[in-house]
Amino acid sequence: MNKRRLPVMLMLVSSLTLTACDPITLTILGAGASAGVAHGLGSVAYKTFTAPLKKVNKATLLALKRMGIKIESVEKTATGQVINATSSDRTIEVTLEAISKKTTRIRSIARQDSVFFDAATATEIVNQTEKALKRRRG
Repeated sequence: MNKRRLPVMLMLVSSLTLTACDPITLTILGAGASAGVAHGLGSVAYKTFTAPLKKVNKATLLALKRMGIKIESVEKTATGQVINATSSDRTIEVTLEAISKKTTRIRSIARQDSVFFDAATATEIVNQTEKALKRRRG
């Protein structure tokens, strides 16, 4: 066989035999890329409560206080309010939206150093708000 054709033949043979591995590498790369996107997009915690805005507001403020998170401001919006808070190196934004007179949606975002998102803290704020609501009902 000609020495010039040998590398071409080896490349052709290897590309044919390794094509089955391509879906695996693409899946692994895709999972890694989507994990980063899910973290960026999934760092917002949402929950809807069957409770009026006023009760969810009180429960949220109580939850933040219990967690040692300092409330900086509370702003009214057309459908509810936005609570801005801080804790160490995190800025927190909790949005309460009245879906109806008896239903309120909470959305919590925690940012660390204004760049990175902290999904665990955002989720814990929603969980602690839910616990505070249950205590007030019971």
